[in-house]
Amino acid sequence: MKKTLITNGIFVTVDETAPLIKGCMVIEGNRIAYLGDHIPEPIEQYDDVVNGSNKLYMPGLVNTHGHAAMSLLRGYGDDLALQIWLEEKMWPMEAKFSANDVKWATLLSILEMVKGGTTTFVDMYDHMNEVAKAVEQSGMRGSLCRGVIGICPPDIQDAKLKEATEFAKEWHGAADGRITTMISPHSPYTCPPDYIERFVQAAHDLNLPIHTHMSETSREVFFNEQQYGLRPAAHLEKCGVFTRPTLIAHGVHLTDDEIAILAAHKVNVSHNPGSNLKLASGIARVQDLQLAGVKVSLGTDSAASNNNLDMFEEMRLAALIHKGATGDPLAIPAKEALKMGTLTGAESLWLENLGQLKPGMRADFIALDLDQPHFLPKTDFVSHIVYSASAKDVTDVCVDGQWIVRGGECLTLDEERIKREFELCFDKLIG
Repeated sequence: MKKTLITNGIFVTVDETAPLIKGCMVIEGNRIAYLGDHIPEPIEQYDDVVNGSNKLYMPGLVNTHGHAAMSLLRGYGDDLALQIWLEEKMWPMEAKFSANDVKWATLLSILEMVKGGTTTFVDMYDHMNEVAKAVEQSGMRGSLCRGVIGICPPDIQDAKLKEATEFAKEWHGAADGRITTMISPHSPYTCPPDYIERFVQAAHDLNLPIHTHMSETSREVFFNEQQYGLRPAAHLEKCGVFTRPTLIAHGVHLTDDEIAILAAHKVNVSHNPGSNLKLASGIARVQDLQLAGVKVSLGTDSAASNNNLDMFEEMRLAALIHKGATGDPLAIPAKEALKMGTLTGAESLWLENLGQLKPGMRADFIALDLDQPHFLPKTDFVSHIVYSASAKDVTDVCVDGQWIVRGGECLTLDEERIKREFELCFDKLIG
């Protein structure tokens, strides 16, 4: 079993018992074996010795909601309300996407994410076999689901459900366990109740979680009340969704009663502050959700609504906007924002032994270049990560004990080819 030693490093652990450690870390196979202030064994015992001077090590970032292939639509239809953006810009273009488009657009997003320190991401889209193959090739972790819009004839509904379940069954646990899957009806406003119930049954049959959009906009909530006589949380509860472990994206427009429903069923929420701000969807009640005991993680959503996949930016936005919205400077402290982007993200995806740096945890971690003006003075490294750092500061990325980025270079993907093929796909789409 390969043993790697990192010396002279500063480690932000996201472990409250020892939040900051200066010293060294040992990785054996795919696990962290040691983290402390001295080298536990003679140097000769290690296969790889890394000098961590001027590096800040932290857990890899976990992006709990996105649509990777939508990088093809970055900058297309900006500054529009969500429904107009979806119905007039996104959906007509996405209808043209081929499997090849999804392949190269997903690879571009994965490249952006992994070079920016994201080691695990959620993807809800179409042509998911291409997405899974891209994750497998990249070395990242992916929690993947075939997102299904159910406003279509019954035969197409049947075909989509079959495709979603077959994908979930085939890929769950693949790539040495780096790929997990979920069942994903797109949202309560794009799937009829009886169709959602069929997805719930599929999730029970396969023993998988459910991922769906919910309460992103006030218009969506109004539609739900008009159509079904219930707000979205109560509607999904009635459809049986919360009988499965569930991750909802957004959860912006929630009442106290809805928050109580989510808490009672242990539903997890992916907070997407950048996307929600850009689309003027609103600001989620994150503090209230957390006080009720709901796990709230962070997601970028797609590059079409964000417009980048920088999880440092999402941590910063989460820490800032809730201070401004509530008038409380302690609303989301930097320590909490960092936890939302790492440990809580992993927990929200039901991934064990992930999201912290401590012995026994999986070796998913990243390194930031500390030798830069915006990291000085060396006062509070958690504060610097959340309020000063960006994806461009990432130099090294390790997933499951394997280096996939070293010195800013992705070791598993051909960056130049991906960019070239991506441009060809885009040119063909708009040509």
